[in-house]
Amino acid sequence: MNVCPCGSGSEYSDCCEVYISGKQGAPTAEALMRSRYTAYAKKAISYLEETLVPKERADFSAEETLRWAENSEWLGLEILEKEGGEEDDDTGIVGFSARFKNKEGSEEQVHQEVGKFVKEEGRWFYSGHVSPKGQTVKREEPKIGRNDPCSCGSGKKYKKCCG
Repeated sequence: MNVCPCGSGSEYSDCCEVYISGKQGAPTAEALMRSRYTAYAKKAISYLEETLVPKERADFSAEETLRWAENSEWLGLEILEKEGGEEDDDTGIVGFSARFKNKEGSEEQVHQEVGKFVKEEGRWFYSGHVSPKGQTVKREEPKIGRNDPCSCGSGKKYKKCCG
């Protein structure tokens, strides 16, 4: 059995191959995400370019993408989250973790991303990624008030010294 690299457990010919070959369009954002991962593993670079929205294609380099795909051993894909992206939706996000290692090195690497997907004219496209949300910073020590003694030790009020 030729198991699909996308992690579905299905036969490749019954899974992502139908999308990569162009026989069918991916019905959901997750299906497109899985087929794009498989395209890296199978070195189907033209499919990767075809499934990008036009503005993302401007920065796409088929040569660099092929070089990266050929120099990587693809170890697995895990879907972490998804929002929307179903057959009746026009947009969706899919959070995923793709494991791979460089064939020249032995250290496993993980690419984690939350991808954005849009459906245009009935077809799903990858449209970039969602920037990670900032972390909330929690102050460890109490805030110095304007009229408190300055923390530098000068003896002056904070507002007249370092504030």
